[in-house]
Amino acid sequence: MARKYGLLTELQYRVLELRLRRGLSQAEAARVLGTTRENVAIAERRALRNIELAERTISAYRYLLRVAEVVVEPGTHLVDIPSMVVKAGDKENVKVAANFTRIYDEVRFKARNCIEGRRVVRPIRIAVLRDGSIEVICEPSH
Repeated sequence: MARKYGLLTELQYRVLELRLRRGLSQAEAARVLGTTRENVAIAERRALRNIELAERTISAYRYLLRVAEVVVEPGTHLVDIPSMVVKAGDKENVKVAANFTRIYDEVRFKARNCIEGRRVVRPIRIAVLRDGSIEVICEPSH
């Protein structure tokens, strides 16, 4: 099948469309597509894996564009992170395009595997980009 949808094959795209947009079960999607539920499950799993890989690739690319970097060490309280990010941007004459709450929420969401309670348990890297946006990366566990 031709790849018309970035990293997704046409089948993967159709499966996600039926599952996510129309809310069909795997069995229902299989009937619509004229295939088995198992094939739908495989296509869906591969599609989601491809999407995750694409997201990580874009995040890594954006990280390369950083003008400032904040490395948040384990033990740091979450409420301390937004000011660390703003100070890093200020040092490079870049106004961070987010307020305290947005930075806090983005860190909690994107680095949730690096946080327990309100403390950082694994290093988090936060890039400040020239346009003021930020990129949050949770360091993988070893």
